[in-house]
Amino acid sequence: MVSLEGKVSDGHPFNSTLETGIRALVVLEAFYPRHCDLIEMTWLDHLVVHTGDLDGQDVPESLHPDLPNRAGELLVRRQLVERSLRMMQQVHLVEVFETEAGIEFCASEEAPSYLDLLQAPYSLALKQRAKWIANHFAGLKTTEMRALIESRIGRWTAEFRADETSK
Repeated sequence: MVSLEGKVSDGHPFNSTLETGIRALVVLEAFYPRHCDLIEMTWLDHLVVHTGDLDGQDVPESLHPDLPNRAGELLVRRQLVERSLRMMQQVHLVEVFETEAGIEFCASEEAPSYLDLLQAPYSLALKQRAKWIANHFAGLKTTEMRALIESRIGRWTAEFRADETSK
């Protein structure tokens, strides 16, 4: 498999900061004007490609395969999502805000123009799923989103939280 950076990868779908950054940007644009913190972005990065984990009648099919060991992805994903958001900030596609609640991210004014250029079938499917997720989550507070995600994929968020508190 060749990554978006042109490097041959080992077949892992979350192997580059650029790929994760584009997913994060797609999600932030779908959620605009809402700001999301790093934990939310980590959850949303998982859900945008594993929408099937949410169940329900109108849930779009997952973009990535539902591998049995994907529970550990959230543990690995946090640092990658953080690096990708910083990279997207450096190219002025993501804005970073320091708030009383912590650091939050939002799509910049330049984001829509860039994302309009992404027209490959996978990119269009990713945008569609991000909009679907935003329609279901954008109105929720972080605590409400956490409760919903824990009810759907609780063992993953429990592992993710355990990893965070151990640092």
